[in-house]
Amino acid sequence: MKSWTMAGFFAAAVGLAAQPAVTRPKVLGIAHMAIYVKDLEKTRQFYEGFLGFAEPFTLPKKGGGGGVRIAFVKVNDLQYIEIFNEADRGEGQLNHISIYTDDGERMRDYLVAHGIEPMGNAAKGPVPKGQTGNRNFNVKDPDGHIVEIVEYQPDSWTAQHAGKDMPPTRIADSIMHVGFLVGDLEKSVRFYGGILGFQETWRGGGNPKVLSWVNLRVPDGKDYVEFMLYSKLPEPDARGTKNHLSLMVPNAEKALEELQRRAARGLYHAPEGKEMAIQTGVNRKRQINLYDPDGTRIELMEAETVDGKPAPSSTAPPPMANR
Repeated sequence: MKSWTMAGFFAAAVGLAAQPAVTRPKVLGIAHMAIYVKDLEKTRQFYEGFLGFAEPFTLPKKGGGGGVRIAFVKVNDLQYIEIFNEADRGEGQLNHISIYTDDGERMRDYLVAHGIEPMGNAAKGPVPKGQTGNRNFNVKDPDGHIVEIVEYQPDSWTAQHAGKDMPPTRIADSIMHVGFLVGDLEKSVRFYGGILGFQETWRGGGNPKVLSWVNLRVPDGKDYVEFMLYSKLPEPDARGTKNHLSLMVPNAEKALEELQRRAARGLYHAPEGKEMAIQTGVNRKRQINLYDPDGTRIELMEAETVDGKPAPSSTAPPPMANR
């Protein structure tokens, strides 16, 4: 009897050891960026009146008191800008960033296996459906930014609005990247690259002696995140230029002409010293920087460099806060 028990134990142990590790599901792209705002109507004028996007649905404020808590501004069928009409956390305008996967349950299990604890109910049970009908859960990256993992569902509000709410007034039809402040480059590369599978594509700096930005593309798509490195963390009300959203435009000149026409109708007033103009970035791509009423920077950028050749990657060291 004892021999049988030991043999059974050994067989079970071998079986467990032979089980494959949880593999990472696909990370397909940037789903949205969520920001806090102080004046919903002014914000709507910027994103809808000025940038030309539509708002297919909203979520009400908690407690049944009426009013909008979250407005969903649609860029395309898979990408949104989420507007949080409530007080921020005291950390600036960024609420969270979101990426989408083809398997939320497996992503949750995969992250847990790599020591990343989901927030809320997803830590102990199945990945829940959110109020808009998509499965989602949150984790925190090394800098404490909330990263929402979304698996789009066929019966969700997102799916119900597929092919709709994309007017010809849209100044852009895709989110190219989201940028956010990073204080520990090594830890962030390990989280986004080593665990989530993002692939580094470029490094650049405003100063040739110090690294400023690191771009990492999602493993199963074209979108990317941009690490905004710093030597000293900006004050909360100054983080909107760093925590930013980049929209892809095919032609910066045509985009600028249209934006100038809309600005002439009173739909946009550039902050002092930040006039609306085309600039060529260190990455050799033409871009236009805009600012919403709360100071969050919206970058319109062409997909290709000015001469079609890739910009060289910086070999400079990161700032002191990232070493």
